[in-house]
Amino acid sequence: MNQAKELALGITQLGLDVAPEVQRKLLSYLELLQKWNRVYNLTAIRQPAQMISGHLLDSLAVLPHLWPGRWLDVGCGAGLPGLILALLRPEWTFVLLDSNSKKTSFVQQVKIELELRNISIYCARVETWQAEEKFDGIISRAFAETAKFVALTRHLLAQEGRWVAMKGDSQQELGRLPNNVSVEKIIPLQVPELAAARCLIMLKFT
Repeated sequence: MNQAKELALGITQLGLDVAPEVQRKLLSYLELLQKWNRVYNLTAIRQPAQMISGHLLDSLAVLPHLWPGRWLDVGCGAGLPGLILALLRPEWTFVLLDSNSKKTSFVQQVKIELELRNISIYCARVETWQAEEKFDGIISRAFAETAKFVALTRHLLAQEGRWVAMKGDSQQELGRLPNNVSVEKIIPLQVPELAAARCLIMLKFT
């Protein structure tokens, strides 16, 4: 099965409606990632077929559980999930943050080539970075252990906002959360063609 068909099938299995033009942009993102990955080692996943499930569909699986507003993707790496979410939700605002300049340079290039107007990119350490306006949601994918993710970003989350941690099996991490942060819900995710366990941990100020 070619990449376009595999992506379209996965999107259908996730119950999402993604315009053909946006699907083409998702595949263009993968082409850019493969090209840059040869030089900059942006991701450990190198097989195009694995990138569909391990990157695109994994990022898309969280979309039904998110909400409109101002989002921060912390430790965005090669732009996952922030770039993918921004493509599908042009009316939302996304800030992508990473301390690795090679990764933020790549994300900046993707922004230009895919004409994404709803994202801003910063190369900085999150614990010292300040935003003019706090965020409605802060999301991370393989950024840090959950308690550390919360501790490093709490100065950036609006009081009524939520943290969203994309995880495998991480129940053991949740006992180390600060006293004024609680788990709102844990949402199991089924990512097409991905055998690994995936879930979303949603956290809030108490």
